[in-house]
Amino acid sequence: QAQLVESGGGLVQAGGSLRLSCAASGRTFRGNTMGWFRQAAGKEREFVAYIDWNSNTYYADSVKGRFTISRDNAKNTNYLQMNSLKPEDTAVYYCATDRKPGRIRVTADAYDPWGQGTQVTVSS
Repeated sequence: QAQLVESGGGLVQAGGSLRLSCAASGRTFRGNTMGWFRQAAGKEREFVAYIDWNSNTYYADSVKGRFTISRDNAKNTNYLQMNSLKPEDTAVYYCATDRKPGRIRVTADAYDPWGQGTQVTVSS
């Protein structure tokens, strides 16, 4: 069964950096778009970034210029490098894969499976 596991979250001061990893197992996602979403306390889950099968990327306006998504197909892993972090970036971050190969979506309902999430806390 396909599984995604995130790691790399933690507590960081505003202006700092973190690198999240998402390791996939059970099958390859080489042909699928990989995405990152986040959910802050009391808020709905929101799109952060995606990288498609050709490594084209797209970001939410709130993180553009600060976050970078990448993928290593040989390791079946993707990464989210987060720089210049702000307190409003505090959330549980989830990685996920698009259900269908060769498709690009920014809505959470298009993605499955999901990882368990990793907490990112940015202090002011």
